[in-house]
Amino acid sequence: MEEKYRILKEYFGHDSFRGGQEEIIDALCAQRDVVCVMPTGAGKSMCYQIPALISGGAALVISPLISLMHDQVMALIQSGVKAAYINSSLSPSQSDKVMERMRQGCYKLIYAAPERLSSERFRAACAESDISLVAVDEAHCVSQWGQDFRPSYLDIEGFISSLPKRPVVGAFTATATENVRGDIVRLLGLRDPFCVTTGFDRPNLFFSVMSPTDKTGTLLSLLRDRRGRCGIVYCSTRLAVENVCALLCNKGFDAVRYHAGMTEDERKRSQDDFVYDRASVMVATNAFGMGIDKSNVSFVIHYNMPKDLESYYQEAGRAGRDGSEAECILLYQPKDVRTAKFLIEHSEPNEQLSEREQRELRLRDETRLKYMTIYSTTNDCLRAFLLRYFGENQTGSCGKCSNCLLHYELMDITVDAQKILSCVVRMRERFGSKMVCDVLRGANSERVRSLGFDKLSTYGIMKERSESEVRSRINSLITQGYLEQTDSDRPILRLTKSSGAVLRGEERIETRVLKEPPSKKGKSDGAPADSALYERLRALRLELAKKASVPAYVVFTDAALREMCRSLPTTEEELSAVNGVGRVKIDRYGKAFLDEIRAELSQRKQGETSGE
Repeated sequence: MEEKYRILKEYFGHDSFRGGQEEIIDALCAQRDVVCVMPTGAGKSMCYQIPALISGGAALVISPLISLMHDQVMALIQSGVKAAYINSSLSPSQSDKVMERMRQGCYKLIYAAPERLSSERFRAACAESDISLVAVDEAHCVSQWGQDFRPSYLDIEGFISSLPKRPVVGAFTATATENVRGDIVRLLGLRDPFCVTTGFDRPNLFFSVMSPTDKTGTLLSLLRDRRGRCGIVYCSTRLAVENVCALLCNKGFDAVRYHAGMTEDERKRSQDDFVYDRASVMVATNAFGMGIDKSNVSFVIHYNMPKDLESYYQEAGRAGRDGSEAECILLYQPKDVRTAKFLIEHSEPNEQLSEREQRELRLRDETRLKYMTIYSTTNDCLRAFLLRYFGENQTGSCGKCSNCLLHYELMDITVDAQKILSCVVRMRERFGSKMVCDVLRGANSERVRSLGFDKLSTYGIMKERSESEVRSRINSLITQGYLEQTDSDRPILRLTKSSGAVLRGEERIETRVLKEPPSKKGKSDGAPADSALYERLRALRLELAKKASVPAYVVFTDAALREMCRSLPTTEEELSAVNGVGRVKIDRYGKAFLDEIRAELSQRKQGETSGE
């Protein structure tokens, strides 16, 4: 068996690679730099872990996420891989011990924060170690145009150049525009990199947008229906986190909170309670989640709309990391847009950027917010909208989002589209959606009259439509590429190359409209048919995890337990066929799980005999 497949099966328990993984692994093993853009939960870490195990040296993983270091090192050790991390959670003597063992070649993977690269002692330890690969996680942080720029990432290229022998370099991120990808290559000093952008689709995720009048009541109802399952509730502000967490605790949910205003000890306690399943619900700001490798998160609820789709997709992607069915629910209210605008306008300025660059960055943030708002209000397929935003040509219905499951019908809006496009032309393409909507609906405002727009032929030609209907038509034209919004302080509507055919009557435009209220039918959580055995295996897993002082999902994932319930393995060979069950875990935990399954089968046989 080829070495990469042997390692994949022996250490990670998988028989095949996911999309993009094998190509990236092959490139790194061939000593070629790579840029990997792969969505959250799609398996980026394995792309550098397997080359590290194949190589003669060790991989240095640079990550800003202390929680990722801890979780991945813990999971690697459980799988039989020698790994360690160096970060601020270690004492000086502990760090010294790790660096000494680095020099001795005791580790295959070492995790460190980018700030650690400025330490002369750490640089010296790396120079005296056999570093065969440098993996840069969250690589978009090197670009000022990324959604999470970190100045310390600018030191990485100099650090790599200072090593006695330049290792192969891999840059990994979940989201990166074309400009950001260019910055990654340039600022990290990558040499002729092999670039892979895998499909952004996560088929196991169900996307849903709700617009409740009573958001609190809706949240409580959602959590009652999902009681006993593990999930994250994201809020946009610290105050909202405090209020929502207090509400959930008062209603009997085992919830914990996480935000930047808490002390480090408080955040660590909350995170540990969630990771070790002492609490099933985490209520948090976006300060929580990056690097959390918890595989059994079955739902992510956004109590408030995020500022951009990059953040939303990354946060929502923390559900279903083990491949199980999971839900991503957004609770949208118009006031969320105002909150997001406030957060953008009052964000801390980046002192390393000029005033012009800061202004440009803010305009980009505002543009991202526009697309986030359109996603929250569209009637189109949510999955297709997300994939198109990230550059994938996706059309039609996915059959697996709230919009696709509602009873919509196609409506011809060609005439309305012609009215809107004509109005934009007559207003000389100098105004935004609000003013265009006012003119079309015949608003009798001083602003409209002072500009003479009440004299236009398009004034009031859609007065029979509500404001929300007109805005929905405008958003649909933007989504379908017949209108565009400029990136400016006051975004304005402009026609595109596709607009002319509509105005000339050469092309029809359709949009989806809700025909009847959504079904009340609940959604399956993917639980196995034999739920009793599943619960016994979960209890056994928890018992073993406590003895090993690791989170339960590190022993086996929920997906692995469900597969055991379906296949009912009774031998080590049969257990090894379960996805995610490697040799080390069979040696460590296999007997206990096989005994439990054999006992179940014996009980079933006795039941059948007594029934006869």
